[in-house]
Amino acid sequence: MNSQTQTTPRHVHPALVTLALAMGAFAIGTTEFAAMSLVPFFARDLGLSEPEAGHAISAYALGVVVGAPIIAVLAAKIERRRLLIALMAIFAFGNGLSAFAPSYHMLLLCRFVSGLPHGAYFGIAALVAASMVPANKRAQSVAMVMSGLTVATIIGVPAANFMGQELGWRSGFGVVSGLAIITMALVALYAPHQPADASASPLRELGALRRPQVLLTLLTGAIGFGGLFCVYTYVASTMIEVTGVSERLVPAVLAVFGVGMTVGNLFWAWVADRAQTKAAIAALLFSAASLALFALLAGNIWTLCIVVLLIGFSGGLGTILQTRLMDVAGDAQALAAAAHHSAFNMANALGPWLGGLAISAGYGLTSTGWIGSGLALGGLAIFLVTISLHKRETLEPCPA
Repeated sequence: MNSQTQTTPRHVHPALVTLALAMGAFAIGTTEFAAMSLVPFFARDLGLSEPEAGHAISAYALGVVVGAPIIAVLAAKIERRRLLIALMAIFAFGNGLSAFAPSYHMLLLCRFVSGLPHGAYFGIAALVAASMVPANKRAQSVAMVMSGLTVATIIGVPAANFMGQELGWRSGFGVVSGLAIITMALVALYAPHQPADASASPLRELGALRRPQVLLTLLTGAIGFGGLFCVYTYVASTMIEVTGVSERLVPAVLAVFGVGMTVGNLFWAWVADRAQTKAAIAALLFSAASLALFALLAGNIWTLCIVVLLIGFSGGLGTILQTRLMDVAGDAQALAAAAHHSAFNMANALGPWLGGLAISAGYGLTSTGWIGSGLALGGLAIFLVTISLHKRETLEPCPA
């Protein structure tokens, strides 16, 4: 890994740096996952079918896919702390506009703008976090930043969903804009000054896209993580229409998902620092199994809660693949790190889209579980090909 020298001021404890970075992850996680849970509410308010309303999720994801690589390439020479603040400013602006969108098409545009800084923020934040610890602790350091996103699924998302029911779905986006402004202040206070690499350039960053291992690792995330998004996008609708419970129970079940994701994020990071390849394979298999169970057990609230917990636990795959990209990206770290989140938001677009097609075709809301399981297995197949090619390309063994 070609990381920069640690430049955190001595009087700033690394935990405060992690807190500042994680707050941004909390804001991003709240808007990303809360929007999915609010689909039934803004669909009703705007007179849309739920598959149509799901396009707002895809619009955000498309913003991430487009914004992450472009920003990473164009901002190659910008100091990381300054870049993180600028990205949060764009994020605050996009979510603020989302709260006041007067029509469906304007909402789609606002969600696209909100998604633009997502991938670049996570990518740069991960590099900053990894630069502060030894190589064998990178996954756990990245996981601590990502814990902001997973804690958002416990606290932020249920709170936004509750506010959406009580105050209207627009209030959730307004709160996220406020969280982004708080993040800007924390990053300005605590993030280390890390001058841009003097040799960095857009062309060097684009070199990451010429590396087969980078592309295949990204594709693993784009396909393999689609299953989680496929189910999560429609879990509120499934609870209301299939499980037959009150809308007021939705925030509690979303919090259960968040608990699973938080524990899974830390667990899989710990495993990845010891056996990266095995961790990725195990996480994808675990995801495929838990998603298949969703299709079978969604009819009962207690079994649904267990399955949602397991699906959340499989979400630690993101940290594993983020760390692997640091190993295979060479000197194009920024683009590879940001593109990782583009890939995951391709999954965020693909999963809900495929789930919506199945629902519209009459296969029912629980069919998202089968589609999700298939996507996880597809990601596993791609990852196994990736590992096989890696062994052929180098005399050195692939990371455990």
